[in-house]
Amino acid sequence: MPKFTKLTRSTSGPQECALTGAALLQCPYFNKGSGFPQHERETFSLVGLLPSGINTLDEQARRAYEQYQNCGTALAKNTFLTSLKDQNEVLFYRLVQDHLQEMFPVIYTPTEGDAIANYSRLFRRPEGCFLEITHQEDIEVALDQWGSPEEVDVIACSDGEQILGIGDQGVGAILISVAKLIIYTLCAGIHPNRTLPVVLDVGTDNPGLLNDPLYLGLQQPRVRGEEYDKFIERFIRACRKRFPQAYIHFEDFGLHNARRILDKYTKEIACFNDDVQGTGCVTLAALYSACHVAKYRIQDVRVVMFGAGSAGTGIADQILDAIALEGRKSKEDAMKQIWCVDKQGILLQSETESLTLAQHYYAKPDGEWQGVDKSSLVEIIKTVKPHVLIGTSTKPKAFTREVVQEMAKHVERPIIFPLSNPTRLHEADPKDLVEWTNGRVLTATGSPFPPVKIDGRMREVAECNNSTAFPGIGLGAVLSRAKLMTPAMLVAATKALAAQAPALQDPDAGLLPDVINVREVSVKTAAAVIKQAVKDGLAQEQRIPDNDKELEEWVRDQMWDAQYRPLKKVDWVGASPAALGELGSKRAPVSRQF
Repeated sequence: MPKFTKLTRSTSGPQECALTGAALLQCPYFNKGSGFPQHERETFSLVGLLPSGINTLDEQARRAYEQYQNCGTALAKNTFLTSLKDQNEVLFYRLVQDHLQEMFPVIYTPTEGDAIANYSRLFRRPEGCFLEITHQEDIEVALDQWGSPEEVDVIACSDGEQILGIGDQGVGAILISVAKLIIYTLCAGIHPNRTLPVVLDVGTDNPGLLNDPLYLGLQQPRVRGEEYDKFIERFIRACRKRFPQAYIHFEDFGLHNARRILDKYTKEIACFNDDVQGTGCVTLAALYSACHVAKYRIQDVRVVMFGAGSAGTGIADQILDAIALEGRKSKEDAMKQIWCVDKQGILLQSETESLTLAQHYYAKPDGEWQGVDKSSLVEIIKTVKPHVLIGTSTKPKAFTREVVQEMAKHVERPIIFPLSNPTRLHEADPKDLVEWTNGRVLTATGSPFPPVKIDGRMREVAECNNSTAFPGIGLGAVLSRAKLMTPAMLVAATKALAAQAPALQDPDAGLLPDVINVREVSVKTAAAVIKQAVKDGLAQEQRIPDNDKELEEWVRDQMWDAQYRPLKKVDWVGASPAALGELGSKRAPVSRQF
């Protein structure tokens, strides 16, 4: 729509570019390779630097896919895609968008975990911002290099303590920050040159890295305690000073830091922790859908959370907020409907000294469990009679036939989500859940599973993929310039995600939308976040449409897409950092002296 073309993030019209010749070809954000039309080759001094043949983006993507298919292993494919992104970002994103389901496990979990574990040995070119706890005085200087206050939308940061189920990876965590931002771009159209991946290098407790002469990070044990907190504080303050509107995404912090850091800063800035909140949001969305099919009211459900780490308590938090908001209850009353189980069994108040801060909220009075084997899941099910059983325990096959059938005695449609990753750690196989409940179960999983046959019909198994949730939430925060990310905004996002579940039209379909439709899912999720931010007085953007249809168009017009845009030549004197290719994690390796 023409009235939206003057927006900062509008994808309409030409892009200003001050780079020419080889410098232009070395800038991944502007480079079109064989896709440069003849007039741009002449205007930007590319004559003689490219073969004469001119390809469309479709043709380039086909050629790149053939090269991708010739890579023998998943890690080799990951390395190929990384190299492609180094050369031509538009082509990289177009290729992955064209083959999203096939390539998602390569650019993210599980293959990205292998790339992170081998970061120092696969290293070719630095990407992102590296901040060291031993040089805290450099934080402000380092961040100043990444653009003006209005040129960064999302900052993804990690200290690398708990990466993708492979544990402490130290400085290799820069790749998880990069991967998350790639997903923001793929799934929600966040502009790739308006993102900033950061690693907060505080050392490592990984013996292999400490003894590896090629390791690129601080080769010392992790710094903890007061010095660690001062480092995080200085980083957050520097981000707020340099990029006051940026949305901060925390990723893969350790168990004792993830929730603590989130709780501290969520009242001050717009921030999000995917391990705590992202998993919670997508699981809550599946629960909303299941409640619709089962004809339950979410404010009435009883929930057993089997596994009370960051993911488990994060899911519990989101369900707690939904029960409280939907039922107009206090959080204390809503908490009475959630039981968390960890290695020792039901969390009890007498054990608070050994519990994490996040677990404290869910500890039950000891007297309620007198005479009950609190470590037996079957006995817990008998006592609680839950509507919902969620697994984040990484304890394979924990949801036995006895457990499942005991649950099915007490509710008509048991809702069971075995979410632990990878597949070998799942608490139950969906096929068994369907068989043990005679098809009455409603289920979603943490990894992809094939459809299950029941009474001659095929029932889809929804995957609780965070990538259908966090990108749209972030997009909504960015476009509204939200001051905070509140529980009400997360519940609004979750309900918008649930509203797009195929199961709402067909009970045999999935409880969540498929990742293949994720960009449109993100539009509606972002719109819901924006509307809630406006309602709560937290939106700082003044030009937000109040009509639902127009709001979605406004969102779409600011979503970056993998298409070549015309380039408009500008003089390098006085050119913006964007025109000089100096924004984003892949910047042109040139100076201003052309």
